[in-house]
Parts: sequence; C-alpha cells; structure tokens
Amino acid sequence: MSVTQLGHVDYVATYRAMQEFTAMRDVATPDTLWLCEHPPVFTQGLAGQTAHVLDAGTIAVVPTNRGGQVTYHGPGQVVGYPMVDLRRAGYFVKEYVHRIEEAVLRTLLHFGVTGHRVAGAPGIYVRLDDPRGHRVLVQRPAYGPRPAAPDFRNLGKIAALGIKVSRNCTYHGVALNVSMDLEPFGRIHPCGYAGLQTVDLSTIGVTVDWQAAATILGRKLTTYLAP
Repeated sequence: MSVTQLGHVDYVATYRAMQEFTAMRDVATPDTLWLCEHPPVFTQGLAGQTAHVLDAGTIAVVPTNRGGQVTYHGPGQVVGYPMVDLRRAGYFVKEYVHRIEEAVLRTLLHFGVTGHRVAGAPGIYVRLDDPRGHRVLVQRPAYGPRPAAPDFRNLGKIAALGIKVSRNCTYHGVALNVSMDLEPFGRIHPCGYAGLQTVDLSTIGVTVDWQAAATILGRKLTTYLAP
C-alpha cells in the first residue's frame, strides 16, 4: 500500500477524488492510503438525520455516501482514507473495520493511551478518568446479545469511522482527533448519539504534532490492512 500525505485539503474535492480513483481502478491498481486534514466541515452519512445537526452555524454540512451519521472534521485531526481492494486483500468488510480500529488502538498505545471498542458503536474511545489505564472495559464487544444501546458512561470518543465499499473496494475511512478545537462537536450529536463526548489527544495530556500522529497512524494502517 502506498501512502500519500495530502496535507490540508478541501473535503469535497478529496471526496470526489476518492470516488474517481475507485471508479477508475481495476484488479491491478495498487491499494493506497491518503492522510490529510480538512478545514471545518460537518459530514453526514447515508443514515444521517438532520435532527442530529443542532447548530451548524457557518460550517458547511456535506452529505456523503459513507455509512453512519454526522461527524465533524477540522484542523488538528488526522484523517486516513484507505482505498483497499478487499477481494485481493482476502478479508470482508467486518474484518476491515476491525483492522482499522486495531490500527487506531496501536497508534494510541504508541502515545501511551489505552483505546477501547464499545459494543454496538464503531470507533475508538478512551476512559475520561484514566486514559492510560488498562482496566477491561465493561462496554467492550463480547459474545452474546448486543446491548439495546451503547453505553458511553465515562468515555470520550477519540476516533470515528465511516466507510464505503464499491465493487469490493473501499474509500472514506477514519478520523483521529489529535489537537483540535472540539467546540463544533457540541453542535451535533456525534455519530448520532446525543451527549456523546468527543476528546482529542491534547485534552487527555498527550502533546504531539499532526505530522507525527499522521506518520504513526499511516504506519499502523499499512501494517494492519495488509493482505
């Protein structure tokens, strides 16, 4: 997988470029990963409900074809767009999501932070009272019936996922909050959940610049998304 750091780029232009790349690729096209950050923008997934955008203000709300609900992108966030041929890679969508989450978990661990999965809620979360601790999370995915609703008590979301698969090829991806203005998350129900708190590395005591975080996340994604 090749890795390209795009830097600070417009969301809509990048979205269109992903669509074009995916539409034009064939069985011989190498997989690629784009790493970037965007100017402030709310993006709405296919399941998005307008009620989850409370007050967009001057920030644009862009409808997209990814899965999920509304989220926010802005400066200080590392966004990774893996474009992977799943058939060639040899795994299915559920495992693809698991692998992306694992890459984020390993990125956080590199910076001394323990990330967690929550049953029924894709993405990665941290304990607000103990972001570096290793206690097992009660809300973690487990065998058996899925809870009626995710339990976010004492948790903050630090990474969001939203993907699209077309002809067995992926685009869209994952956003890791590094050092952001988190205020816009308060204008939405993040990922469709009222009251879900959003955090970044800086608010839990990790000082790291965008470039360093992007480099580590890119390295982990290429490792865990390998065939």
